[in-house]
Amino acid sequence: MKLLDLLDDGIEAIDLAQPLETGMPVSPTHPGFQFALRQRHGDVERPDGMTGSHEMLVLGGHVGTHMDALCHVAVDGRMYGGVTVADALENGRYSSHGIDQVPPLVRRGVLFDVPAVRGLDRLPPGEPVRVEDLRAGEILPKRGDVALVRTGWARLWDDPPAYLGDERGVPGLAVEAAAWLAERGVAAVGADTIALEHIPPGGGLTSLPVHRLLLAEHGINLIEVMALEILAARGIREFLFVGAPLNIRGATGAPIRPLALIGG
Repeated sequence: MKLLDLLDDGIEAIDLAQPLETGMPVSPTHPGFQFALRQRHGDVERPDGMTGSHEMLVLGGHVGTHMDALCHVAVDGRMYGGVTVADALENGRYSSHGIDQVPPLVRRGVLFDVPAVRGLDRLPPGEPVRVEDLRAGEILPKRGDVALVRTGWARLWDDPPAYLGDERGVPGLAVEAAAWLAERGVAAVGADTIALEHIPPGGGLTSLPVHRLLLAEHGINLIEVMALEILAARGIREFLFVGAPLNIRGATGAPIRPLALIGG
């Protein structure tokens, strides 16, 4: 009954996913997104005059707003919990730690609006998000929360080269800040950048210590390329997070359309 009462009072859903479209920012290490109509209205016409149209989609599992599975990262041939890659890989897919093994998330969500804490619209290129930035937030994370980190980088979404960054780097979580979140037992960590973690000037994607720490060492899923500007603009720091990645058996990652539910 409590849920029905909430529905009667009105719940607003805020979309935290970026739109999937041709030409959008994509990490150079992953296949891009392609969309094409496979059948247009009029290509095939039924006797009653009704027509149908459908499309073909091509994309990598780590394109657009997506979740990283635990099998996305291994260290010295071992994934989270000591599972070896050799034991987990079967018939070209992962039988352990795949994205299909991530349950739907219905949790408290907490937004860390780092630019707001620093009095900025967005963080500058190559700027790390430190523990003190997270501690300065209005709400601190609890065990089981989904922690979302805003850098303001989503403001560059319509400028793919700028969003992906250049030799100046991309802002994101420093490894110490990621460890602070892991110590508090969060269920997942998300951000509005292409790789979630701090990409220092000239560093590129050659080193991803936050991926290693959260995925391989703590078993915490990551959500990348999120749209967090609406939450920030409205000053929303706490909400009900709802999200589930596509159920692709044995995949290392998959698109997700997370929602922030707030009372009406």
